[in-house]
Amino acid sequence: MKNFDVVVIGSGPGGYVCAIRLAQLGLKTAIVEKENIGGVCLNVGCIPSKALIHAADDFWKMKHEAEEMGITASGVKIDLAKMQEWKSGVVKKLTGGVSQLLKANKVEILKGTAVFKDRATVEVNKEPVHAKNFVIATGSRVVEIPIMKFDGETVLSSTEALELKKLPKKMVVVGGGFIGLEIGIVYAKLGSEVTIVEAMDNLLSTVDPELVAVVEKKMKTFGMKVMVKTKAVSYKNKRLEVESNGKKETLEADVFLVSVGRKPNSDSIGLENAGVKIDQKGNIPTDQQGKTNVPGIWAIGDVTGAPQLAHRASMDGLIVAAAVKGEKSFKDYKTVPWAVFSDPEIAVVGYSEKEAKEKGIHYKVGRFPFAASGRALSTNATEGLIKVLINEADESIIGCHIVGPEASNLIAEAALAIEMGATSEDLVRTIHTHPTLPESLMEAVEAADYKAVHIYKPKRA
Repeated sequence: MKNFDVVVIGSGPGGYVCAIRLAQLGLKTAIVEKENIGGVCLNVGCIPSKALIHAADDFWKMKHEAEEMGITASGVKIDLAKMQEWKSGVVKKLTGGVSQLLKANKVEILKGTAVFKDRATVEVNKEPVHAKNFVIATGSRVVEIPIMKFDGETVLSSTEALELKKLPKKMVVVGGGFIGLEIGIVYAKLGSEVTIVEAMDNLLSTVDPELVAVVEKKMKTFGMKVMVKTKAVSYKNKRLEVESNGKKETLEADVFLVSVGRKPNSDSIGLENAGVKIDQKGNIPTDQQGKTNVPGIWAIGDVTGAPQLAHRASMDGLIVAAAVKGEKSFKDYKTVPWAVFSDPEIAVVGYSEKEAKEKGIHYKVGRFPFAASGRALSTNATEGLIKVLINEADESIIGCHIVGPEASNLIAEAALAIEMGATSEDLVRTIHTHPTLPESLMEAVEAADYKAVHIYKPKRA
């Protein structure tokens, strides 16, 4: 029987980060992976999708926007198979790098499925593995809907949609959340006729409608059709029947991407044998250190519930590793930033206006449009705005909502401001390089007090 101080189950962005840190702290560590090192994020999620998003964006700009800047590109065309080959190369470099880091830190990699036999033992490929501690980092998987079973050819999950070698003439996306929009926009830019079907009243239902409106407007330029308040009723032979306001309609397409959410991978790993509890949704409840109800068994990332984000999983992993070592490490997430890699991008951190009102916080709002940014104008990317929420009681930054160029990068400064309890003065007294997009965040904060220099906002009577 193999013996370790800690065994991490799952090698995604939570698991591999946790394992490396545990090894750095001097603990004998193993990591179990049943498929590919790097998990969903590196192999079939975050990384490959962002690679295709970037490629599709370059193609769209060359074909539709470059001429406006005096650049005429003729004969621009798509070789989707070659694009997929390039994307796979990016994935291979990253996953290979993670494998090397695990080996360099003397983390033993065990290939196979781990199943708990008791609190202190898992079985991997019929071999018992013993440890003082286990960290469950098994992540999540896509939800399948009864009327549209995945077949990998016509009815696709995000995994298959990111592997298409031939550009579909028509694509229907069932689900108007983050993943559905990102992938739908990719294929629309490449030339597919894309329709989004969403049962809720709006796309991206958890996002500030002010931000979503900007993305929806841009989607029209890609020729995309959006159907909200619309439910998928039945499917057969590349024909999807949908219903909206009592009226039914049939949509035909070459491929159908179903993206209606993810569920935790807490089944089939023998949690009941170890006595680990799960909730009604299959999530593993944990405390602020990542402890489950069973001493010595910890859980991190998607398998513990929302928010299902790679960077949150990584931070969970670092906190648990420190806690296993005996350090006073606790989750104290004042905020977890997140982004939608749509066009333009959306990024959010902290409270929304709805949340601030529910908590009884008196706040003020500052907005700054990218149309007034010198950097945005000089890069021909002026859609969108930055919206900042400031607590009137102490002038602290409590929320930031961005839709526009490089929103996923810009949100970092706002996240730091909220985490450290920075005030509006702290932010505006920080000198920002000119001309850059981060200047717009500073101006948005100033706009809350009618002091923005580069837009005119008259004071209310």
